Amino acid sequence: MAYTTEATANDSLYSEDLAPVPPSARTWGTWNYAALWVSMSLCIPTYLLASSLIQGGMNWWEAILTIFIGNTVVLIPMILNGHAGAKYGIPFPVFARASFGVRGANIPAMLRAIVACGWFGIQTWIGGDALFKMLRLWMPSLDGLPQVFPASFGLATGPAITFFLFWLVNMLVVYLGVESIRKLLVFKAFFLPLAALALLFWAITAAHGLGPILAQPSKFKTDAEFWAYFFPGLTGMVGFWATLSLNIPDFTRYAKSQKAQILGQAIALPPSMAAFSFVSVVVTSATYIVYHETIWDPVALAGRFDDKLLVSAAMIAIVISTLATNIAANIVSPANDFANLSPSKINFKTGGYITGVIGILIFPWKLIADPNGYIFTWLIAYSSLLGPIGGIMIADYYFIRKQKLHVNELYQTNGRYSFGSGINKYAVLALIIGILPNIPGFLAEIKLLDGNGSWHWVSGLYHYAWFVGFIVSGVVYYLFMNGKATEE
Repeated sequence: MAYTTEATANDSLYSEDLAPVPPSARTWGTWNYAALWVSMSLCIPTYLLASSLIQGGMNWWEAILTIFIGNTVVLIPMILNGHAGAKYGIPFPVFARASFGVRGANIPAMLRAIVACGWFGIQTWIGGDALFKMLRLWMPSLDGLPQVFPASFGLATGPAITFFLFWLVNMLVVYLGVESIRKLLVFKAFFLPLAALALLFWAITAAHGLGPILAQPSKFKTDAEFWAYFFPGLTGMVGFWATLSLNIPDFTRYAKSQKAQILGQAIALPPSMAAFSFVSVVVTSATYIVYHETIWDPVALAGRFDDKLLVSAAMIAIVISTLATNIAANIVSPANDFANLSPSKINFKTGGYITGVIGILIFPWKLIADPNGYIFTWLIAYSSLLGPIGGIMIADYYFIRKQKLHVNELYQTNGRYSFGSGINKYAVLALIIGILPNIPGFLAEIKLLDGNGSWHWVSGLYHYAWFVGFIVSGVVYYLFMNGKATEE
């Protein structure tokens, strides 16, 4: 198998950031991938994921089981898409060229990048909020600053200042390069598990043991109520890592072997998510016992403690770990996606700056204002876009091309992946067809359509958005392409 060089590739499709990684440079083993997923799972959004299910009405074991099942499901496309990265050393935007075309790959790349921008904004808001709560302890006047933004923005002046300060720190790291975040990732890997255990100890102590916590009942009165919440919740859990299930080649391109990426992901992703979620559900359940209200946001919970030094330490830990996660999970991949638009003009730093700007424009403070919006509007909505992409890419790689790609031609405008115009119309059509069934449900969710009207049966599909899109687009694409794309 020949590897692309600048001499054989088209300048508009090739850059050092997008070039295939040669076998000699693939150094990641099983434990590297396991460590990656442990580090990625230990983050505030994971905590919010579990605590939002408690807030929504589940008891502790229902919430953990939902998360474990969701992560086991998403592990499947994670490993399947990771195969191409490990075999050919190519990143996600280049892998997408095989199914969508060398130009059409910008469509899934941009859909995935915009979602990453949303996650970047959410993480930046969490870090900025932690910074605000720490500074407010020492400077109470921050609460009394005159309102600058319109009421419709839902953004007070104090939190806005710390949000933008934390945003600037993220952009500084992008400017300095990803290498500058390594020490922070090491800090996070050691400190955050200790912080999680400390929080667990507080919850058990404050609630006078695990017994009262685990005895908290489900709020659902009937099985029908539970299942009506479970399936959207499960879709949200799958949607949580739907982004990484697509761009996992960005990481598996460095794998020593297929075994390394498969085993590393399998032993780390579902267990680490379930373990950290256990901490979240125990602490969230304890807040109801201690404060007589369910506090699902750990930053808000830490702000309830009386000791200024304790709160400050907790907030600094949140800020640093959030910064580390944000760069690793929400900058690297969208930067590559934006670079794919014009490799000769957009490099990693420029792509990172674009991510940062869009992350503000998405209004992240509104996305996580309440747990229902976090799951039903944010997680499920974007899973309805990413599920179809996953279905198309897997159908193409495994059933149409039988895991055989011509790497050089992925970087050429006149190769087999150009599909004439550079866009595979069948992939685009399959993507649209996979998205359509979920549109009525999304419109009902944001109150633009009556979900109980004549569209009720269709809008109900939205609760299974990722699954519906994945299956519909995958099957439609296979039917369109079967026999049309054979490999030599």
